Amino acid sequence: MDPQTEWRRVQVQWSGGEQRDIEVATGTAIWYHGGMPPVPIRWVLIRDPEERFEPQTLLCTDLDVSAQQIVEWFVLRWQLEVTFHEVRAHLGVETQRQWSDLAIARTTPALLGLFSLVTLSAKEFLQQGRLPIRQAAWYAKPMPTFVDTLALVRQQLWPVAGFHLSPNRPDVVIIPRPLLERLTETLAFAA
Repeated sequence: MDPQTEWRRVQVQWSGGEQRDIEVATGTAIWYHGGMPPVPIRWVLIRDPEERFEPQTLLCTDLDVSAQQIVEWFVLRWQLEVTFHEVRAHLGVETQRQWSDLAIARTTPALLGLFSLVTLSAKEFLQQGRLPIRQAAWYAKPMPTFVDTLALVRQQLWPVAGFHLSPNRPDVVIIPRPLLERLTETLAFAA
């Protein structure tokens, strides 16, 4: 970055409702793309004085909006981006089964609804103290993720999904409940 850039410190509303001090540099420019009319934009460079994130550039077509407002809109949008990422990664939105417009119109609202139900379940499980956080040796998570919640919802639903209606059969092997629970947990994360 140019060492002569004039940075201004501002306090913005950050994720989780906290206030955070960042530094911004802003100005206007013309965005030009071949064959399209030029568009005036406001650009905002942001950096963290504590270096918790890399410097970033944000763009806005409303020249009257303050740099602080543009940053706060970006922070609000981040939650939506995370939602779309989780729905793609774990529920199948935008997979090859959704290549036709009709398939998208049928399944995307249902999958976003499923995401909402799982998220609401997470809130309920957290309040009850029933949402374990699955940890990896190389990564400690302070809060449960969508995957943790999805696995717990699966673990809650699978045992009652019709297994109790199975007829008695002589070829059935009875396994100990702890083993069944461990297998269910493993499958819930792998599904």
